[in-house]
Amino acid sequence: MVSAGKILKLLLLTLIFCGKLSIIARVKFFSKTLPKLFMSGTNPYIEKQDFKLPESDYQITFLPMQKKVEVLSENISTESDGLPGSILNAALDAGIDMDHSCGGVCACSTCHIIVRQGLESCNEATDDEEDMLDLAPGLEPQSRLACQCVPNGTQTVIVEIPEWNRNLVSEEH
Repeated sequence: MVSAGKILKLLLLTLIFCGKLSIIARVKFFSKTLPKLFMSGTNPYIEKQDFKLPESDYQITFLPMQKKVEVLSENISTESDGLPGSILNAALDAGIDMDHSCGGVCACSTCHIIVRQGLESCNEATDDEEDMLDLAPGLEPQSRLACQCVPNGTQTVIVEIPEWNRNLVSEEH
């Protein structure tokens, strides 16, 4: 549910900016603002995910770009989309533009990844996550939603972002 404060903030921003911005600038503003306003946070319609934040530092390698990200256990963000410590959370903090249409609340399958190494160190997928994964093309036994997959830090993790899911267009100019 959207709080009255968020609605008021949106209305205020609309009044301030819409008169001064071009149509293109308005579309860009609202396409970035609205998903966060309505979808970021937790999904009250799914079972609570059981996970444990990593207690030690570890590395995630994102394929096919071969980008290695050091995840420091003391710096795990709780502000990004997805569960705290999730692969989506780590990707966004490292500047990797990973699609996640629902804001990281397990309500779509756009953050589908394939865990090529280190799946044993990740929390188990819930029935809700598996239901969402059923909607993803290219499903494999090691498929997970990046927003729900939280490694515990005991081993290096290698994930592949499927070709159909790579956002190759940057919309920030």
